[in-house]
Amino acid sequence: MNFALPIPTLETERLIMRAPSEADLDADTAFFATDAARFVGGPLRRDEVWRVFASLLGHWAVRGYGYWSVDEKDTGTYVGRIGLWFPEGWPEPEVGWTLLNHATGKGYATEAALTARSYAYDVLGWATAISLIDLDNTASKAVAKRMGAQFEFHYEHAKYGTSEIWRHPSPGDLVNGGVEAYA
Repeated sequence: MNFALPIPTLETERLIMRAPSEADLDADTAFFATDAARFVGGPLRRDEVWRVFASLLGHWAVRGYGYWSVDEKDTGTYVGRIGLWFPEGWPEPEVGWTLLNHATGKGYATEAALTARSYAYDVLGWATAISLIDLDNTASKAVAKRMGAQFEFHYEHAKYGTSEIWRHPSPGDLVNGGVEAYA
């Protein structure tokens, strides 16, 4: 049985944020075989990556929001996934990002994560958001800082161990503080 989930397509200046697709599986499998995947639960085998893909779609079905697959607007090249995440066992709703190795260092994570956070605040009505970041993931901490998020505390996750909680500015703080200038 096939069914379509109402996953909106969002656009930024350089990116298209679309529904996750099984067509992303090869690129995701290659990424999850690299050392960079250690920050997001890897390494993973192809069958495990497929289960992650299914979980992403299931999150959309259960919560009504989730991760988008992200493509470069100019080339159509898949660059990773960015979005909103709040599975069972997570401390709070999160803005998260996972870029493939070839897409890092271009500002894509910040660009798409700001769009995802705006969607959370403006469409879903979130009052706050976090990003849960591995202690050693300096690149993700830099993205969080560019988004105006601040380190709040260490969090002990049952599966992933100690991580850092980075608190994003509230919608009111964004209006009053001009943080969106980073977008």
